[in-house]
Amino acid sequence: MNTIDIEQIKTYLLNLQDRICSALETQETGPGFIEDNWIRPEGGGGRTRVLTGGKVIEQGGVNFSHVYGAHLPPSATAARPELANRKFQAMGVSLVIHPLNPFVPTSHANVRFFVAEKAGEDPIWWFGGGFDLTPFYPVEEDVIHWHRTAKAACDPFGADVYQNYKTWCDNYFYLKHRNETRGVGGLFFDDLNECGFERSFAFMQSVGDHYIDAYLPIVEKRKNTAYGEREREFQLYRRGRYVEFNLVYDRGTLFGLQSGGRTESILMSMPPVAHWKYNWHPEPGSPESLLYDRYLKPQAWLD
Repeated sequence: MNTIDIEQIKTYLLNLQDRICSALETQETGPGFIEDNWIRPEGGGGRTRVLTGGKVIEQGGVNFSHVYGAHLPPSATAARPELANRKFQAMGVSLVIHPLNPFVPTSHANVRFFVAEKAGEDPIWWFGGGFDLTPFYPVEEDVIHWHRTAKAACDPFGADVYQNYKTWCDNYFYLKHRNETRGVGGLFFDDLNECGFERSFAFMQSVGDHYIDAYLPIVEKRKNTAYGEREREFQLYRRGRYVEFNLVYDRGTLFGLQSGGRTESILMSMPPVAHWKYNWHPEPGSPESLLYDRYLKPQAWLD
């Protein structure tokens, strides 16, 4: 089957949002995600779910959106002028989890589908997505587990898929003005359509389905690790890098804002608290310096 099936994609994405929220709620003892359904005046809408003030998740959002319109925004057509003057549909699930404990990494995942159409011409469509991990006090076994799970998502689709999309992730989640990666990477892919709809859709599903397998075991291992003011301060400082990346570089943030998306849902990826310090550097040999010296550089984690 190579006919585009919008409803099949939408059904999968809504189910994925349900499954991810349910899995994350198993880590909390209090209220879970609140749901906020919204409508986009220009076309479409979404289902935002946010958890705040948890004992494990300080703030997390898992957002489904399906938006459409008469023209793609500049962020989508700058590198692909053939998309100009086409109507579009975009749908996806995007999430960011900011844990309370500094020893539990922040995580991000996104799976999405775009189609741009014009009367008398074939539609232009593609899938994209991935997931990445942003630790503050990394544990190597956790990083290896994360990448093994990422590789498992890719292996049925070709021997070189994991390495290609791992490298793309390392390059994409890179803060040029800081000369460092955002975290320890994972997977990133975009413009996927060359293998046909059915196989491209299957790969997107594999990535989405492997996120909880990659993240939940890390949360369970680290959520009860003791920490103090020093670790909390470092976590808040490093969260500033997350804000910098999302507002300066992230394509999804730019697309959402430029396409008239719902601001609250787009910026749910921001941490609830973050700090900036002028010209701060970690003390050599400290646990904080280990993040910079080893983990904020692309590594062959599975070698």
